[in-house]
Amino acid sequence: MRGNGLIAQLRRPPGGRDARIMLLAQGVDRTGTGVWSAASVLYFTYVCGMDARQLGLLLGVGAVAGIAGSPLAGRLAERVPVRLLLIGCHLLRLGAMGLLLVVDDFAALLPVVALICLAERAAKTLEMLFATRVAGERRTTYQALFRSVANAGVALGAGVAAIGLAVGSTTAYRVLILANGLSYVLAAVLVWRVREPSGCGLVAAKGGAGGGAEGAEGRAGEPSAAPSPWRDRGYLRFVLLDIPLNLDDSILGVGLPLWLVHHTGAPHAVVPAFLVLNTVLVVLLQLRVSAWAEGPRGAATAVRWYGVAVLGSCLLIVLATGAGPVVASVALLAAAVLVTVAELMRSVSSWELAVVLAPPGARASYLGVAGMSQSVQKSVGPLLLTGVVMAAGPVGWVGLGVAAVGLGALQRRASLGRLAALDAVAAGAGAGPSPRPATASVG
Repeated sequence: MRGNGLIAQLRRPPGGRDARIMLLAQGVDRTGTGVWSAASVLYFTYVCGMDARQLGLLLGVGAVAGIAGSPLAGRLAERVPVRLLLIGCHLLRLGAMGLLLVVDDFAALLPVVALICLAERAAKTLEMLFATRVAGERRTTYQALFRSVANAGVALGAGVAAIGLAVGSTTAYRVLILANGLSYVLAAVLVWRVREPSGCGLVAAKGGAGGGAEGAEGRAGEPSAAPSPWRDRGYLRFVLLDIPLNLDDSILGVGLPLWLVHHTGAPHAVVPAFLVLNTVLVVLLQLRVSAWAEGPRGAATAVRWYGVAVLGSCLLIVLATGAGPVVASVALLAAAVLVTVAELMRSVSSWELAVVLAPPGARASYLGVAGMSQSVQKSVGPLLLTGVVMAAGPVGWVGLGVAAVGLGALQRRASLGRLAALDAVAAGAGAGPSPRPATASVG
């Protein structure tokens, strides 16, 4: 991957034609997401007439519903082709967005927004599964290309939304909803053009509850029951640790803006720069970081540096506390840079480890469980920052940074231990037939 630029990689992505079409579909989808993300809060406030309490409850219900989307998609992907499921998710989101044009009552909007968030989270999990199957061992490169495309799409969508927000009429908001719906239609058409990646259908692994890396057939040549991720303590430990290791998202979107407004003398105009800086850096650096942290051991190393980057950003936030416009602005912008570095590390580590720590024969259901990390963080992350970290002041930020370093080290150690166990099971399976089916104790 070294020596090849972003454009060259997009022309020849891992997975060939199908990967190229899917990346285009994801870019179109994220452009629509950018439109809606930039306009949704204002739409619910000014068009639907919601107060802050209702808006918070609406977004909270949506986030909770999104948590269920990942395991549901992973489970269904063991029985239904990923391509058809993904098209179904886009069409489901299209129908739910269409309901927003005719529904403005708070009680009626709750299930509509919940359905949108559930389908969106399910779609992201299916995209992840598609990448693991079509890109194979080069899935890290594919993920880097996807994140670059996704961030560029969100930025483009936000720019489109800015035009509608400048008009500010109800009609303008409805046009933005239609634009988002159009992105779902185009994405579904593009997904229809790709071929179903290998690995579709029910996949099973030998060894039941062990969560090992055994083969997919039982003693008589028949598929045996796939191991359940819900009974695999080692994998669940990885997922639970991965939840707080996604807090960079809340730090960037909630922590930095609120701390700037209430605890520093920096001008409010700096707040949009956080997102712009984040988007540009992800587009420019994701491929380089992914190349540096390629492979399971590289991903485990990235987890450790994630904690260091979060600690650095927290210390800069403390430095900005009570400071004047110039010092506070510089410190908070530098903190945004380090938060973005943490995000780059996290995107590599969470993605790669979620795949390699799962038994090869049951990755669909395992990745569905792993996909819950971001959804759970989006639900509890803002509450953790506002109710605990920011309430404690500078000490809270220092505590968050130290905790991130400790959790990163713990995740790295646990992941390397599980990798060693899976490698030992694979080596034992390759040494010859066993008198009875083997299980891997990697919990």
